[in-house]
Amino acid sequence: MDRIKITGGAKLEGVIPISGAKNAALPLMIASLLTDETLTLENVPRLADVRQLFHILENHGVDHAVQGKRNGMDDLAGQTVSLTARAIVDTRAPYDLVSKMRASFWVIGPLLARMHEADVSLPGGCAIGTRPVDFFLEGLRALGADIEIERGYCLARAKGGLVGNRISFPRVSVGATHVMMMAATLAKGETVIENAAREPEIVDVAECLIAMGAKIEGHGSSTIYIQGVPRLHGARHRVAPDRIEAGTYAMATAMAGGDVTLDGATPQHLEHPIELLRQAGAEIDITNRGIRVRRNGHGIHAVDADTAPYPGFPTDLQAQFMALMTAGKGTSHITETIFENRFMHVQELARLGAKITLDGQKATVEGVERLQGAEVMATDLRASVSLVIAGLAAEGDTEVSRIYHLDRGFEHLEQKLSRCGAQIERISD
Repeated sequence: MDRIKITGGAKLEGVIPISGAKNAALPLMIASLLTDETLTLENVPRLADVRQLFHILENHGVDHAVQGKRNGMDDLAGQTVSLTARAIVDTRAPYDLVSKMRASFWVIGPLLARMHEADVSLPGGCAIGTRPVDFFLEGLRALGADIEIERGYCLARAKGGLVGNRISFPRVSVGATHVMMMAATLAKGETVIENAAREPEIVDVAECLIAMGAKIEGHGSSTIYIQGVPRLHGARHRVAPDRIEAGTYAMATAMAGGDVTLDGATPQHLEHPIELLRQAGAEIDITNRGIRVRRNGHGIHAVDADTAPYPGFPTDLQAQFMALMTAGKGTSHITETIFENRFMHVQELARLGAKITLDGQKATVEGVERLQGAEVMATDLRASVSLVIAGLAAEGDTEVSRIYHLDRGFEHLEQKLSRCGAQIERISD
């Protein structure tokens, strides 16, 4: 099993290209089920989750083609993928596929909208906490679907097609917003989604659906309006830059020190994290290339953070920020409000010498003068990269095992960091 070895102490200097957003690419790929024409997506990241979704979509009859690398193209550039669901050959999403990636459950919306039926396995557990699908099912029922749960499967039927309605989520859900928005594009009449997620990835998917012929307004706000159309057509769309990857490398630079430009990053998608990084002592400049992050010679200040739905501080950056705060001068408090089990990285950071105490959903981090390299183990996607960030500043060598978690969400991580001077390598046993 592969591991990543980091020798700490090197500053980061250079340019890191930001990949396409995983959290947009996955629902965009699923949106290909809504039309019998070709959907071409540019800037798709090369990730394990993307490869897995190819297999899942193939099960439903989606053909895909990946455009080869052109002359002069950067090795770290995203790929262009064409997806064609000319005929849906199977409306069943089996457990052995859905259990490997929770987002694959989202096929229930497009399948129900286009084929008026879907048998989709419940996704099962998740390392960072429960993510119930109740919002999905209640939303689809509001659009006229009959849904039964039988032997671990959602059996959904919409005889005559889905019908527009008003959907109000009890709390913000990115996944449910994606699914309801996709399903409503082919529903008869108007659908109004209240308390919708406002994340940039929601906006990106909405813009792609509009390019496919959907009638959507209000995306990016808490109320989205969708006027159903009889059919959607093909389109070409470029996946938005990954704000979580950009925020991660910004925190890595603040941790290790140096001067890095995050090429292609979108500053307005990271306003809250940028403000916290500035409070922590990093210099952040907005440039025509993206975001420039510097920290030269100055210590890191302790800063408090509470996770919240967008535009608040992302839960997907909480572990990375905690790694940064282990080097902060003073005490910081980090409160996780989204997932109930997203502090599994705490024990692994402690192996590096971090001083962190937990009280429910609140972590108290006492900054230390120096972390010490050690063998650590990744427990989930974002936790795994927090260990890499800590290892960049730790004294000696840090080895991170179970890095298949990393491969799910970070494209060319070792290459991007090593290009900027980090002493990092992948070791295959």
